[in-house]
Amino acid sequence: MENKEDIKSKTIKGFIWRFGERLSSQLVSFVVSVVLARLLLPKEYGVIALTMVFINIASCLAVSGLGTSLIQKRDADELDFSTMFHAGNALSLFLYAILFIAAPFIADIYKNEVITPVLRVLGLIIPISAINSIQQASISRKLDFKKFFYATLIGTIISGFIGIFMAYHGFGVWSLVGQQLSNQLVNTFTLNRIITWRPKLIFSYQRFKVLFSFGSKFMGANVIGSFFNELKSFIIGIKYQPADLAFYNRGDSFPSLFSNNINNTINAVLFPAMSKVQNEPEALKRAVRRAMMTSSFIMCPILLGLAATSDKLVLILLTKKWLSCVPFMQVLCFQYLFGILGTANLQALNALGRSDVTLKLELYKKPVYPLLIAAGMFISPLAIAIACTCYGFVGTVFNSWPNRKLIGYSFKDQLKDVSPQFGIALAMGGVIYLIGLFPLNTFVSFFIQVVMGGAFYIGMARFLSLESYNYAVNTIKNIRRK
Repeated sequence: MENKEDIKSKTIKGFIWRFGERLSSQLVSFVVSVVLARLLLPKEYGVIALTMVFINIASCLAVSGLGTSLIQKRDADELDFSTMFHAGNALSLFLYAILFIAAPFIADIYKNEVITPVLRVLGLIIPISAINSIQQASISRKLDFKKFFYATLIGTIISGFIGIFMAYHGFGVWSLVGQQLSNQLVNTFTLNRIITWRPKLIFSYQRFKVLFSFGSKFMGANVIGSFFNELKSFIIGIKYQPADLAFYNRGDSFPSLFSNNINNTINAVLFPAMSKVQNEPEALKRAVRRAMMTSSFIMCPILLGLAATSDKLVLILLTKKWLSCVPFMQVLCFQYLFGILGTANLQALNALGRSDVTLKLELYKKPVYPLLIAAGMFISPLAIAIACTCYGFVGTVFNSWPNRKLIGYSFKDQLKDVSPQFGIALAMGGVIYLIGLFPLNTFVSFFIQVVMGGAFYIGMARFLSLESYNYAVNTIKNIRRK
């Protein structure tokens, strides 16, 4: 049994490697996406977005709950891993076969025949992801996130070259297919080379039942979440143009870039650590609180700063043809702010093994979502984005409710912990927005906004001696000493 100091040390190291992995890979992906956005048209991105509606839902069915159940089970062994590996492969191949057959019908719905071959090829991501999820569970249990760093970075670089090469030579939408599929393939192959675990030809129905009892609820919650999340893309694709969906997704890509790198990284690393203290409510509460405060300290200034500088950023990186994504980006930055609380709360529930509560939360809160989407769909795609942001707040309130009793951490206490960071970041956003109104060169204005925003936020955090600021400084000092 590992002691708390060992878990803490591994968690900090895990965060560094996981964050390094996400940051490096996402920076490469970001550069690749900027190049591709300049070479390709918004409507070509729209075709991929329409296709991913169905692939994402199928992937949730195939992957969600497999790795999580293995991480959550404290004594998972070789038989458990091999059992879930074979079960996941069988399910993923079955779902891919359904998508392959249904592809022409889906293309008819969208009135776009290109979707048929794209869906059939890109859908191969589903069985590959099923293999990858078990590999990731093996690494996560040991908090050995260094291996993610190498696999993800290698996959991102190679797939980026493939995507750019294909786009430059006129492959259009197939450039994006090649990039995404090769990324998943290379990532999975690299992990296979650098981890010691290999599946064996063994299967236990009894073990499957135990793991599936947890994983199925987690999967159900994720599938419901994914279905409703993709509902907006489906509606925009049917009622509006593929280009409108491309602008929505491009606006979403900037805030999600930072959310995936920082907020999700913190929680992904803390989940296995939380699972190790699942029988100690006070220790779990401290871990959740630390996750929220650390995420909010980093995410609040980034997201609010991004909202204030979005017009300059799009002009510099993507050119004028993508300016229509700016309003989406500004609205969706606030949606990701709510995710700071929501994600950490759900990770705590999963660490406790309460996937039943997670599923119930989805069933309780999701009826609100179609009502909000329905209100926005007859107005404009931007109104749908606003509806999604409103739902983000509703979902955060729901997600926080169970932890009031389970670990003694109420929504009121959570708001109290993150409000100082949000307040300073909001003031910073106002300052740099005003700076952007001055008639300066776009590059000069953006540079001044970034520098002044960073100085203002760090200066105020230090002046007010925020707990999250002091924790971040002390953590960095401890790392440097080691």
